[in-house]
Amino acid sequence: MSKLFGTAPDPKGEMHQAVEKFLGKKLQITWVPNAEYTDKLNVTLASDNLPQVMVVDPKLPAFVKSAQAGAFWDLTGKIDKYPNLKPADARTALNSSVNGKIYGLYRMRPLLRSAIVIRKDWLKKVGLQEPETVDDLYEIAKAFTEKDPDGNGKKDTYGLIIPKWPGNYASASPYDVIETWFGAPNGWGERDGKIVPGFDTPEFLEANRWLKKMVDGGMVNPDFATLDAAKWNEPFHQNKGGMIIDVNIRSRQVLDLFYEDDKETYGDKVAMVGNLKRSDGQKFSYPFTGYADVLAISKQSVRTEADLDNVLKTLDKLAMKEGQVLVTNGIEGRNFKVENGDTAALINEDDPAVKTIQDNVDDAFIQLSTKGTVDIGGIAYQRVPSGQPYKDMVALQKKLMAEDLKTAVHNVALPVVAPTAVAKGAQLDTIIPDARIKYLSGTFTEEQLKAEIKRWYDSGGTQVAAEINDLVGKLGQ
Repeated sequence: MSKLFGTAPDPKGEMHQAVEKFLGKKLQITWVPNAEYTDKLNVTLASDNLPQVMVVDPKLPAFVKSAQAGAFWDLTGKIDKYPNLKPADARTALNSSVNGKIYGLYRMRPLLRSAIVIRKDWLKKVGLQEPETVDDLYEIAKAFTEKDPDGNGKKDTYGLIIPKWPGNYASASPYDVIETWFGAPNGWGERDGKIVPGFDTPEFLEANRWLKKMVDGGMVNPDFATLDAAKWNEPFHQNKGGMIIDVNIRSRQVLDLFYEDDKETYGDKVAMVGNLKRSDGQKFSYPFTGYADVLAISKQSVRTEADLDNVLKTLDKLAMKEGQVLVTNGIEGRNFKVENGDTAALINEDDPAVKTIQDNVDDAFIQLSTKGTVDIGGIAYQRVPSGQPYKDMVALQKKLMAEDLKTAVHNVALPVVAPTAVAKGAQLDTIIPDARIKYLSGTFTEEQLKAEIKRWYDSGGTQVAAEINDLVGKLGQ
């Protein structure tokens, strides 16, 4: 079972068939739209019908509970004998663990990929430069809302596009990124010798006051609490919204949309900048975990050590270079060719059948990669579409990632999972995100938001904080 970000591949299609041929096995894959994935995962975990391999967030309370109860294989010490499954980075493996235990093969992702994608032509129209600070971003959002950047004579645009976020607090949402820019801890951080949640800091409140001012001023899409994350690019492409705070790869997604419209001018539509400085000039960049979910193996469907060995051998084959190139880049000679020995240049882009292959890779099969990403390549190839604007964007991506890593604010509690967070996760996890949305949309006052932070502590958060402090202190002992 895996996430899906578009149309599910046809099992009889070229990509599915190519993966089956490479592995020498028939595959039955349940593709679930990303916006529905957590709900589907929780339902599946509670059922008696777990697939052999599942893409899961290793910190999801329902998964942790299942794994610790023996529903999934503990792979600690088991994967080193498979040459392609041995972790490429020990820190990332620890980050993806549950208190040091490996319950899944982490899917490698760049450690720093937060960025802002901006309508380049709108910036030019309103006469502003790319932002360097949060104050600059505010001014751009205001101009995009009030100065008719699409030139249609109507007041029908806004500055920032935010979707309904499918994850919980500290899950790389635009809110989390903005809060880090303002100096709040990324998830958990040290304050006065103790590890505290980022939402229990003055910087968290300051960031959300700033964002609420934008919401109240009409500078954010009015449907930010309900917009399907799968449709995040649409307002940007359809001249409704001018900025997206997300992963840097989104810049190429929107370039694709404008490329379809006009192959001559698409490069004039999209700009990108990295993390922003606070008003005082200090910079706190939002890093990621180094992974995005893990491939976990169910004990219900994979019952014996021999069965596990068979599954791990299959995943090991998929994790070799040829397999990672296949699920990350596609079919060499059909939708891409190798350039300079390390990049994948798209080819045959106007062929509908090839476009289907490319869509199957981008929307689905790349979710099965563990050591390849189109952002940084890994053991697969970094993606470089044929046009110069794409090549410029890839170069900019590398530059911004390297620069922002210098000011990255890491989550010190990533490797640990508090028992109380597992036991009470269902009631704790939604308190802060729900309160934040209600505050931003005007149904909660700031005092009510603070009251919800207190309720988080009173509902078990006090124990969670104590356990996290204890568990982080024991790491590496």
